[in-house]
Amino acid sequence: MKKIVIATLFAGSTLLMADGAALFAKCAGCHGQKGEKAALGKSAIIGGEDAAKTIELLKGYKAGTLNQHGMGALMKGQVASMSDEDIKAVAEYIAGLK
Repeated sequence: MKKIVIATLFAGSTLLMADGAALFAKCAGCHGQKGEKAALGKSAIIGGEDAAKTIELLKGYKAGTLNQHGMGALMKGQVASMSDEDIKAVAEYIAGLK
């Protein structure tokens, strides 16, 4: 019985976790499916980028304190609705892109 309860709790908690691949879908239009494009011909290639760096950048865009390549307002709109958990999940997904 304990194993069933633990398995059920674990399965339920994973459903609530952010899905980096699903979150990245809205990024792929500019950055490419594998993060291989310079978004709008301006950004760095993000595929495989260190997750901690991506988290820092996305939080800066969200706070409105970052404006790399003049993309601050656009990126702020893209990350405005993302939670810290969402940002971490998408950053980890991006880090795994090759």
